[in-house]
Amino acid sequence: MIGNATAGVVAPAAASDFFALLKPRVMSLVLFTGVVGLVLAPGDLHPVLAFVALLCIAVGAGASGAINMWFDRDIDAEMTRTRRRPIPMGRVDPQDALGYGVALAVGSVALMGLVVNWVAAALLALTVAFYVFVYTMWLKRRTPQNIVIGGAAGALPPVIGWAAVTGDVSLAPLVLFLIIFMWTPPHFWALALFRSEDYARVGVPMLPVVAGPEATRKQILLYTLLLVPITLLPWGMGICGWLYGVGASVLGALFIVCAVRVRMTEDDRPARQMFGYSILYLFLLFALMLLDKGLGGAAL
Repeated sequence: MIGNATAGVVAPAAASDFFALLKPRVMSLVLFTGVVGLVLAPGDLHPVLAFVALLCIAVGAGASGAINMWFDRDIDAEMTRTRRRPIPMGRVDPQDALGYGVALAVGSVALMGLVVNWVAAALLALTVAFYVFVYTMWLKRRTPQNIVIGGAAGALPPVIGWAAVTGDVSLAPLVLFLIIFMWTPPHFWALALFRSEDYARVGVPMLPVVAGPEATRKQILLYTLLLVPITLLPWGMGICGWLYGVGASVLGALFIVCAVRVRMTEDDRPARQMFGYSILYLFLLFALMLLDKGLGGAAL
């Protein structure tokens, strides 16, 4: 292991450091959306196979996070939000982090294919590859559209969950994909608004850095106005019932209010509030899908 970057002492990696490499907060949201895709899918999956599928989705997401931290260790060390991660703090050697991430990625895809099915495994492999190679290594440091395009990786877990049950991909899971895909830009741009100095310092061309706060606020509102009608598609298509439809409408109205406040106010507080609410918003949307499914809402 390498020495602690701030204290100059040797700090052997603990299990908690390797767990932190998995980005557990991100992983938990990814896992939850994967659960929803699995539950909404028509058909049955043996509980053991369902557990394996969800384990693979979680581990694959964590592997992506670990490889991302390995690649971004230089800028992570300079950003206030990320400088206390295990690699910049010197608690995990970069090559150990890379090997750890690659092993988890390969293992999760192989296990998904061998135990569940190869369609779900291929989608999991695509998710990891897209996040690592397309978003982390290509887009993040080159274009302000990094979040827009790169968001496809985070939007795939419910499709993987669906494919684990059915062995294929249909329109319904693609709607779930589209919800997360359209949610990602306003979610991350809200964060970027009050962390723009961090991104500017390390040369990451996030939208507020390249186009300015005013243009970013306009884009947040635009994507939010596009997102909310899309969140009603599961109800309109009969995937979910009235409970989800009503709940999504209320949650969407509140999200629009947040976006309008960001658009109309120049200080950071509304952006911070929208970022916090955006996480709760996505969680509650997918929780409503589960609740609606449990109550038989799609049949109402």
